[in-house]
Amino acid sequence: MSKETLEMGELGNQKPKNQVEAPHSCCGVRHIQVFLNFLLTFIAYGIRVNLSVAIVAMTTKASENPDIPIFDWHNKSIILSSFFWGYIIPQVGAGQLAKKFGPKWFLVATMFICSIFGLLLPIMAETMGSEGVMASRALQGFCQGFIFPSIHNLLSYWVPVSERSRLGTFVYAGGPLGTVVSMIVTGIVSASWYGWPLIFYIYGVMGIVWSIAMAILGSNKPCESKIISEEERTYIETSLGHSSNQKPLPTPWKSILTSLPVWAILVAHCGQNWGFWTLITEIPSYMNTVMHFQIKSNSYLSALPYFILWVLSFVFSGIADYLIIKKYTSLGATRKIFNSIGLICPAIALVFLGFMDEEHKNLAIALLVVAVGLNSAIYSGFNVNHMDISPNHSGTLMGITNCVSNIFSLLAPLFVQVVVTDEKDTMQWQLVFGVASAIYVVSNFVFVFCGSGEVQEWNNEGKDERGKV
Repeated sequence: MSKETLEMGELGNQKPKNQVEAPHSCCGVRHIQVFLNFLLTFIAYGIRVNLSVAIVAMTTKASENPDIPIFDWHNKSIILSSFFWGYIIPQVGAGQLAKKFGPKWFLVATMFICSIFGLLLPIMAETMGSEGVMASRALQGFCQGFIFPSIHNLLSYWVPVSERSRLGTFVYAGGPLGTVVSMIVTGIVSASWYGWPLIFYIYGVMGIVWSIAMAILGSNKPCESKIISEEERTYIETSLGHSSNQKPLPTPWKSILTSLPVWAILVAHCGQNWGFWTLITEIPSYMNTVMHFQIKSNSYLSALPYFILWVLSFVFSGIADYLIIKKYTSLGATRKIFNSIGLICPAIALVFLGFMDEEHKNLAIALLVVAVGLNSAIYSGFNVNHMDISPNHSGTLMGITNCVSNIFSLLAPLFVQVVVTDEKDTMQWQLVFGVASAIYVVSNFVFVFCGSGEVQEWNNEGKDERGKV
């Protein structure tokens, strides 16, 4: 569950005008929309991370097929960072466009284009070298920059208040699950006779099929759907206070940009992305060059921490909600406790990981599981704090913090490229993990001391005394 996940509910503070009983059918059109978006995050994250494993096979012999190309590239970390060159560009604008025009066709078009460049990546690698791969990945990143702001907007119209936690978690859990599956499948395919090019074809086709399905079955709002029942439409719109027909509040840009809790979320998000993407892009190379795992076992072991992250994300979110509902801890305290678990525990594990070598493989794997798995607690920390401090503008806040924080997603692999000149040198990896650990600690410190769980006064700026825009 990618760091973009769970920041939902731009209209989440609006109360239902009337209580309407949920439709008796266990599967409605809203569930189709949710499942489509789950598949989107699953495929998008698969595309995002498959190169982290495939690049090992692209630069070292992994397949018995002599026709599979192998490249002599010494800029692997730069290649891995290229996705974020495009990804950071459309974030804030994508949310505003989705709000104005609706997210459906933005999702269809951007995922289709992203998939086309995935299909072209093997050809671009052979004809243009690493520059071709970087161009393809940057364009894929730009397309995926539209995904999470658009999903956020779509779910805010489709998911009833009483179902938001369950359905929202299901959608965004597609990210970490997609990471797990992509790493494993990429390793298996890369070691097969068909080699690494096949994995890009597989995900390219999956993305195109999804785009077609979304074009046919997807809708921006319940009122635009041609297949929804009147009963279900009434249930959703009543739950949301008929919010789909209400004029959005103007964005209080000055208040947002001068808000200390917003800056606390931003700093935490930046620290999270540095550590998360250092690991997700570099673990396969670390496992290959330092721990000397073969590509197939490498992919399984690289995926294991993210499977644990996926499982623990549900555990931590359940515990956090329980503490809040039972009022054992305040909302703000809960966010800070779980944020600390999600950043401090991994920071400690990373320090020890830097001292591991091939003789301590099992311990290194255990530390990676701890570093990545416990990081899932942030989904109950800063990652949902946008909704806490401003339910009306949480989408905009997500666009801002996701845009800026992904600059750090870009910089982290570039830092590794500069520091790790010899991938077999454990001392250089110690510096990589040590810096990530320090950034985790500092960013959490800022969030704990400057963050808040209270709705900010500027949340309702733009409403008159009668509550109208």
